[in-house]
Amino acid sequence: MNTATNKTTLLRLGLFFQDCLNRFDDTESDIVSIDLQNEINLAVDLITTAKRENGWFTKDSVLGVYTAWANSLNETKVDQWLQSYKFKAGKSKKVGVIMAGNLPLVGLHDAISVIISGNVLHAKLSSKDKSLMMLLLNVIKRISLDDNCIKIVEQLKDIDVLIATGSDNSARYFEYYFKDKQRIIRRNRTSIAVLNGNENSDELNGLSHDVFQHFGLGCRNVTKLYLPRGFDLDIVFKALFHYKEIGFHNKYANNYDYNKAIYLLNQEELIENGFLLMKEDKGLHSPVGVLFYEFYDTLEEIQVIIEEQKGSLQCVVTNEELPQKVAFGKAQNPELWDYADGIDTIQFLLS
Repeated sequence: MNTATNKTTLLRLGLFFQDCLNRFDDTESDIVSIDLQNEINLAVDLITTAKRENGWFTKDSVLGVYTAWANSLNETKVDQWLQSYKFKAGKSKKVGVIMAGNLPLVGLHDAISVIISGNVLHAKLSSKDKSLMMLLLNVIKRISLDDNCIKIVEQLKDIDVLIATGSDNSARYFEYYFKDKQRIIRRNRTSIAVLNGNENSDELNGLSHDVFQHFGLGCRNVTKLYLPRGFDLDIVFKALFHYKEIGFHNKYANNYDYNKAIYLLNQEELIENGFLLMKEDKGLHSPVGVLFYEFYDTLEEIQVIIEEQKGSLQCVVTNEELPQKVAFGKAQNPELWDYADGIDTIQFLLS
């Protein structure tokens, strides 16, 4: 596809998401995607039924993803994203994408990157996010007017390039099995927040979204806080308290209870408020229902930690000038050009 076709496809996809949101909210707005009525109906239905396939995919979680894509795929942002690339006609590659399923449509950015770079997507869907992703890939085929740009496969046998997202264990398997292919293989990452004690109420409210959105299951979710020594932890608890309803979600509550029991059996020191455990810990990857924290004396200490752990960090939520900086409340709302692991997927595919 040329640049104009790329842009049209992305803008129509953004309108599709907006049409779904309008239909769900019964907004009195004309449906732009007239030729996609059946797909809109299915997408709206999945807002409330996706949890049957994946218990973590609540209505708020799916709505949040639809909203993020509708906001991202507008003309200003699409132009800003595509302007730095030189798309040219050439032989397309077969690009295998092994998709994760921890968040709704988490593999969509990779799928779009493959298609607009002029290649053929061979998508290996996650069993945890099959219905949503299958629907959106069919929508892209309809919008792009190219039935051959996407193939949904069970095995990646005949590909030229691989993009895979998984755990550290699965990454070792991918590295071995696809050692002869050009590849991007993503491993476990997480995000941290660095507070300085001067955060305002809006920033602290944003931090709660960075911690709890999608139940903390994403690599952009904050799982560890770095706090200036002497920081009052009650400030954090107060900021997070409006997410207290999360404790009524069955899968989250089971994780919370399990981790609490393990820590208590091991006589670990904990602070809790009924739906979140806070534990002082050197680690970065806290389990579901737990938020690690650690005190620091100088920002130089944090800079050293970020440098040492850069292979494990997706973003750093802070208002300080630190590497991989993301504003409070924006961790789960990356821009189109905010690539996972900092690797420019489109440039990789074009080269």
